[in-house]
Parts: sequence; C-alpha cells; structure tokens
Amino acid sequence: MGADLSRIAANVPAMQNISTLSKISDKIAGHQLRLATGKRINSPVEDPAGYMLARGLESRRRGLDQALSNVSNAQNILDVAEGGYSNIMDILQTAKEKATQAADGSLNSTQRTAINDQVSALITEVDEIVDMTTFNDTALIDGTYSATTFQTGEQASETLSVSLGDSDSAALGINSISLSSQASANAAMTTIATAIDTLSDRLKDVGEYKVRLQSKQANLENSVTNTEAVRSTIEDADFAKEQMEVMKLQILQQTSLSSLSQANSAPQQILSLFR
Repeated sequence: MGADLSRIAANVPAMQNISTLSKISDKIAGHQLRLATGKRINSPVEDPAGYMLARGLESRRRGLDQALSNVSNAQNILDVAEGGYSNIMDILQTAKEKATQAADGSLNSTQRTAINDQVSALITEVDEIVDMTTFNDTALIDGTYSATTFQTGEQASETLSVSLGDSDSAALGINSISLSSQASANAAMTTIATAIDTLSDRLKDVGEYKVRLQSKQANLENSVTNTEAVRSTIEDADFAKEQMEVMKLQILQQTSLSSLSQANSAPQQILSLFR
C-alpha cells in the first residue's frame, strides 16, 4: 500500500522499515548463535523433527560409547585371567619336567624326595596364583566366575556371557601327586599331562572370548563413528554457510537502516508548504 506523505501522524514507511529491520536483526542473532555454539539446531523450535532425531542419535551414540567401555573392561578381565592361567601353565610344564626326571631309574630315593618337595612347593604356588588372580576383588579362576554377563551393545539383547574354569590344584587333579617313588612319578607324569590339557582348554576359551570381544569392539567403534556423522549432518552448523548468511543480512541491515533514516526525514518535506 502506498503511503500518503501529506499525512504525518503515522509514518507508515518508517514503521515498515522498523519491522523489516527487526526481522533481519532476529535472523542475524540466530545465525550468530549457531556460529557461537557450532550447532544448527539449538532448540526444538528451530527444527522440531531434526531436534528429536538428533537427540535420539545422541542417545544411541552415548549408549554405544558406554558399551565400548564395557567391552574394554571385559578385555581387561580376560587379560588378567589369561595371565593367571599362563603362570600356572608355566608351573605345570616345570612340574611335568620334574616328574619325568623323578621317573628315571638312575635317581635314588633322596634325590626323588628333593624333587618331590620342589614340585609340592610349585603346587602350593598354583593355589596362591588362583587366589591372587582377581579383578575388583572378584576371583576369576577359582571356578566362581561363571556366566557373568557383559553388556556389549546399546540394546539389552547385546551381551556376552563369560565363564572361567577353575584352575586350582584340586580342579587340575595335581593336589595329591607324589614323586617319592619311580612308580608314583610315572603316574604323576600322566596326571600332570592331563592337567596341562585341561588348562590349555581354559586358555582356549579365554582366547575365543577375546576374539569375540575384538569383533564387538570393531563394530562398536564403527557404529559410534557412523552415528555421530549422521547426528552432525542433522544438528551441527555449516560455518561457511552461516557466515555467508550473516554477511548478507548485515548488508540488508545497513540498507534497512538507511531506508529508515530516509523514511523518518520524508515528513519534514511538509514544512515547505508553510514557507
């Protein structure tokens, strides 16, 4: 609608310029907020659907991050258990060597007794290793660590159940071996060989768990990256675009200010009628 410059009670052009200037200033403030926060969506009012989607993706990413931490904890536990099993395996290998030595007919009873005492001390060490192999004060290889569930994903169904076999001297069947005679040394060789096979099976289980955890870790890391990439595309600001918009609006702001100044000076032309 055209303005009648001879009516000065209402300066319509100035009012229109003020309204335009206010809208431009609001837009500039919005873009500057995005530049300050680094986000395109700072509140639901800016993009309700995008805001809801971004929050859902953020929730999933945080769940994946925690699952990744859980996997790391599980790997640490298995590393401790593997260390305990490996130390016991070294002892069993030494015990097998000593049993083989004691079974030889060239040794006398005194020598076999000395070897038997040495192996008895090694068997005691096995039980001490079992007692010391713990994580957060929880025993790992004494047979009580059974069906422990690790949350390895952000869904309730994404879990891994871990059971670690008992490896104390009684469970391995070596708690009552004797090397005091050639016959008992021969029997001990078989008993220790069976214990080595049993412990090897325990170590195999740990290895399989670790392989599964490594696979889960790789999948989680990939999911975290992809989820964050999608969230960023939806929610994060494009700095180049935002800065370009600010510059364009600042030019419009300056032209609006100039137009407002002209609109305010227009009614003064009426004074010429009274000269």
